[in-house]
Amino acid sequence: MKNKLFVHYDEDGDLLEIRIGEPTESYYNDLGNDVFERRDEKTDELSGLAIFNFKKRAENGIDVELPVKLLA
Repeated sequence: MKNKLFVHYDEDGDLLEIRIGEPTESYYNDLGNDVFERRDEKTDELSGLAIFNFKKRAENGIDVELPVKLLA
């Protein structure tokens, strides 16, 4: 289901994971600054984001430019 958004925070690893749709075989691209985009291995579509060191960053808010256009 593509319209489902999964958000998980791992406090021990200080990792925020955001996944779009059901889990698929994926790979990660390093976008820099501890931010990674998750892409589906078969379709190459964006399927999520992973942000390391999230707690420290979240104190002042986080701006992440999405590599996709979001529809209203």
